[in-house]
Amino acid sequence: MPVRRVEKVQRIGDVLDELYPEPPIPLDHVNPYTLLVAVALSAQTTDKKVNEITPALFALAPTAAQMYELGPERILELIREVGLAPTKARNLWTAAGQIVEAGGELVPEWEFLEGLAGVGHKTASVVMAQAFGVPAFPVDTHIFRLARRWGLSRGTTVERVEADLKKAFPRETWVRRHLQIIYFGREYCPAQRHVFATCPICSFAATKAQELAEAKARAAKKGRKAAPSDA
Repeated sequence: MPVRRVEKVQRIGDVLDELYPEPPIPLDHVNPYTLLVAVALSAQTTDKKVNEITPALFALAPTAAQMYELGPERILELIREVGLAPTKARNLWTAAGQIVEAGGELVPEWEFLEGLAGVGHKTASVVMAQAFGVPAFPVDTHIFRLARRWGLSRGTTVERVEADLKKAFPRETWVRRHLQIIYFGREYCPAQRHVFATCPICSFAATKAQELAEAKARAAKKGRKAAPSDA
């Protein structure tokens, strides 16, 4: 890793540690299983909305066995306000059955978690990191965007960006860096109308090529909106 890149990564880490020394998990939960459920529900839904609907769900089903007993129809009634609710309800019920068949508890193994209905690598990574303390670097939309904006990855897939971030940051920091970057993206580094020069990190970390690329993309989007309709 070139010296300048090492220094940049260190400086990014210093800023994140100063802003978020102990970043909390944004999704409310009471155990590893309810964290899994909350993360699965958060796809295409805000954490705020998930936290609004999960208290009633977790009051009835804080375990996989209880979730399975609810049945998909009752689960759907409880999560109806989140995006893709019908699909998520079926997946939660199916996954609960899988967990029950495996003994009733979540097992901190990648193959097991990723084999559950509706659980992809990102969800499994969050559970492994936040519930079981296994070093992992889940990549959500904020992390994907900022990794490219800061020149830490040129990857066009989540898998590539995750691999690049794992190479950039020390293994022992992965769990907190994941959360820190999410909070930073929400509070300081939005996707739209972002001023690079005044950003606590972009001001020194953003690549000029990425800044120009984003400006070009915004201009193109604005042009499409301004174009007259063919109708």
